[in-house]
Amino acid sequence: MRNLILIGFIASLLAGLATGLGAVLVLFFKKVTAKFLDSALGFAAGVMLSATFFSLLLPAIEKGGILKTVTGFILGVLFVNYADKFIPHKHFVRGEKGPVSSLRKLWLFIFAITIHNFPEGLAVGVGFGGGHIKAGTALAIGIGLQNIPEGLAVSFPLLREGYKRFPAFLIG
Repeated sequence: MRNLILIGFIASLLAGLATGLGAVLVLFFKKVTAKFLDSALGFAAGVMLSATFFSLLLPAIEKGGILKTVTGFILGVLFVNYADKFIPHKHFVRGEKGPVSSLRKLWLFIFAITIHNFPEGLAVGVGFGGGHIKAGTALAIGIGLQNIPEGLAVSFPLLREGYKRFPAFLIG
């Protein structure tokens, strides 16, 4: 049992550190154009959506069937749409303008990414905690792969906002 906890901790740590693999790319660029940043963020979003599909939706279809999965997916979309319409919030594109506003939004994004990494680590721990090494390993690998584009999505906007490469890498 003690080894299983250690293995789970190491797997969770490695999955979290995979974010640095995406962030390391920032060390090779001095400037980031808007076109490059849009492309990089589009790539990161595509990888994250693919990870969501393959690690969540396909297993849900296998375990619960297509009808339950599609119903749950549609209910999730409706809930997010409802939340967007009725919960007070600010849209980034309509709020304040200028570099201070942009940097504030970027730090909010970084904070959100950081917060969402905690449940990922817990999920890996639970995967191993149940005694299922294969499931825990698969979960850690999936989360690690999904974390790579997150590092890219955090570090490149920091470079664009004027941060030096190494601090952007460390924060990413």
